[in-house]
Amino acid sequence: MDVDRIAAQSQPYLLSLFRFITGLLLFQFGVAKLFKFPPVEMFADVTPLSLWGIAGMIELVFGGLLMLGLFTRLVAFVLSGEMAFAYFIEHLPHSFFPLVNEGTLAILFCFACLYLAATGGGPISVDAMRRG
Repeated sequence: MDVDRIAAQSQPYLLSLFRFITGLLLFQFGVAKLFKFPPVEMFADVTPLSLWGIAGMIELVFGGLLMLGLFTRLVAFVLSGEMAFAYFIEHLPHSFFPLVNEGTLAILFCFACLYLAATGGGPISVDAMRRG
C-alpha cells in the first residue's frame, strides 16, 4: 500500500471537506449571533448593527458561501481578515498569549481561511462546477 499515492489522490476531496466544515463552523457563529440559536450567553445582547452583529452577518453569509464553495478565494480572504480583526480587537488587548486571551479559535479560523484563499474550494464546489 502506497500511502503517499492514496494521500495525493484524496487531497482534493479532503480540501473540499475542509472548506465545507470551516464554512459550517463560521456559519454557526453567525446563526448564534443573529438568531440566538443555540442560545449562547455571550451572544445574548448582540444587536444587528453592533460590531458583533456585523461580524455575525459576515459569518452567516460568507460562511454559507464557503460551504457551497462559491467565490471561495474571495470569501475566504474576507473571512480571514475578519478573524484577524476579531483577534486584534477582541482578544489581544486582554493578553499577548492566545491561550490566556481565548483567541486561539480566531487565529485558527484566520489561517484556515487564508489557506482556502490560496488553494480554492476543491473539486466538490460551485466554483468547480462553474469552471466546467
